[in-house]
Amino acid sequence: MEMFQPVAGGVCAAKGFSAAGVHCGIRHNHSKLDLALIKADVRCAGAGCYTTNKVYGAPITVDREHLQDGYAQAILVNSGNANTCAPNGIQLAKDTCDLVAKALGIDAKDVLPSSTGVIGQAMELAPFEKGIPEAAAKLAATEAGSHAAATAIMTTDTHPKEYAVAFTIGGKTCHIGAMAKGSGMIHPNMATMLLFMTTDAKVEPILLQKALSTVVPATFNQISVDGDTSTNDTVLLLASGLAGAEVLPDTADYDTFVAALTAVAEHLCRELAADGEGATKLLECTVTGAPDLATARAVSKSVIHSTLFKAAMFGADANWGRVLCAIGYTPGDFDISKTAVRLKSRAGEVFVCENAAYHPYSEEEAAKVLKEDEIEILVDLGCGDVTAKAWGCDLTYDYVKINGDYRT
Repeated sequence: MEMFQPVAGGVCAAKGFSAAGVHCGIRHNHSKLDLALIKADVRCAGAGCYTTNKVYGAPITVDREHLQDGYAQAILVNSGNANTCAPNGIQLAKDTCDLVAKALGIDAKDVLPSSTGVIGQAMELAPFEKGIPEAAAKLAATEAGSHAAATAIMTTDTHPKEYAVAFTIGGKTCHIGAMAKGSGMIHPNMATMLLFMTTDAKVEPILLQKALSTVVPATFNQISVDGDTSTNDTVLLLASGLAGAEVLPDTADYDTFVAALTAVAEHLCRELAADGEGATKLLECTVTGAPDLATARAVSKSVIHSTLFKAAMFGADANWGRVLCAIGYTPGDFDISKTAVRLKSRAGEVFVCENAAYHPYSEEEAAKVLKEDEIEILVDLGCGDVTAKAWGCDLTYDYVKINGDYRT
């Protein structure tokens, strides 16, 4: 068996978790699911990472407060309204926690709220008063339960995003499950979009936070769809411990747990970037030969964040000069003189730049490579041995269309 075996079930793949999604009416103009609930059978160790935007959603304030003791038991997520810059937003977020506590028979301080949608809109409690008991009644520890919850948190996403893996700790099978939403306003610096992870491994809160804070910079911080850092970016991770396997610090088991968390995170990074608003192509930039990790991460993200390069990828134009340009304006002190660039896809690979200069290639061959829906940009800086990846998408006419009438 591979170290991490993909399994069905999303956030319900881990033992002790159930989920549901309902339409409660936050989205007034249609009947899309707009409220998700995840519940654990037991109080769980909890960890979180959040947006670095100075303007941030009221639920983030409540999450930080509720996770101070390191434990939680339920996650409530609504789409359609971000509860950011909304009058009475923090009180409303707390009131929703009270409603969940009442419906599930748990402590309100063990509820973690999250919101996504339009910023600056007034928010009412009435839809939650209707939807939370409905969601509580529909909770199911099944793939369908996870799928409904993952569907309910979408905004401009074209499909729900879920993933889960099984792995072994101390001879026992453990799981990590996850669901995410994110399509636009994605350029996180600390967390990403909205992403909720569950595990049945037993991990103490401080170690769980350490693991999450290790994985986030290498994965979710390395996505860029459009350069806008969202006000509501949140990653939450709950550990039920019900698999009966404990992860201890400074052990091989801890390394396995972090690697499993990374595998789930990388899978979702690719899904989130590929589903960028209006996107037709996933871009994955791998930087090798960097002098240090900060440079490797910054260069890879700079490339996939370049508006000019993203537009070139939409047009299947091997304009490698835009890659060099993006590398050149990346902050940091590093030598670019040995830089090599290759463009790769299922259709083949073209070597377009050597020693920061043109390397002969066939434009016809390059166009064939770039017509695929997944493009790898391989950058070798040639001045070290450190590697990093970043994920993005092409920039299309549809991105502007979607965001030109987002509120309507």
